[in-house]
Amino acid sequence: MRRTDRLFDIIQILRDGKLHRAQDIAERLEVSVRTIYRDMDTLAASGIPVEGERGVGYMVREAITLPPLTLTAEELEALNLGMAIVAEAADPGLRAAAESLADKVDAVLPTEVISEADTWKFAVYPFADAARGFAHMAPLRAAIKSRQKLDLHYRRIDGTLTHRKIRPLHMEYWGRVWTLTAWCEARDDFRVFRVDLIEDLTPLPELFVDEPGKRLSDYVPD
Repeated sequence: MRRTDRLFDIIQILRDGKLHRAQDIAERLEVSVRTIYRDMDTLAASGIPVEGERGVGYMVREAITLPPLTLTAEELEALNLGMAIVAEAADPGLRAAAESLADKVDAVLPTEVISEADTWKFAVYPFADAARGFAHMAPLRAAIKSRQKLDLHYRRIDGTLTHRKIRPLHMEYWGRVWTLTAWCEARDDFRVFRVDLIEDLTPLPELFVDEPGKRLSDYVPD
């Protein structure tokens, strides 16, 4: 597993707001406790509000996504895409400008939402990862709004290509990477997909309605 993928998995574990021991996280991700300690240091340095200490446990108390009142989804997508393109340019001046823009965005984010926000300089995920998923953003938003089922091919972290039929429910932003929370009909359970790992998607001629147990409000992160 790539380190960036492991860091994403750790964020998914911590997002429930509960205290998690490093030993438990290490066993779940099949790595050493020392590796988890280093990963926690990386997340903290990247602006993720991780609290805790070695030998006790770790948790995230504050929200770590950008709220819709700060930027609309369309505005955030446009800004992120532009920064993704510029940050991959060979011109060091343009790369520096992208980082400068990130600083300016940080400066206007409300501190009560993201304390000493450093999210746009989040070093865990390269801009190239985010750029891969932007082609899917518009159809995903449309499907969520219209409650339309999707057929998608998804490349799991281990490289395996899977085929899913889903009910798209919600998208979130995680420091240059977007995720999709959905009800997976193949697994008969909720699943969280990284948008940049979606190979392709097709809107289906099927709509869905809220059903107890399958609504976003019913989703509880593992």
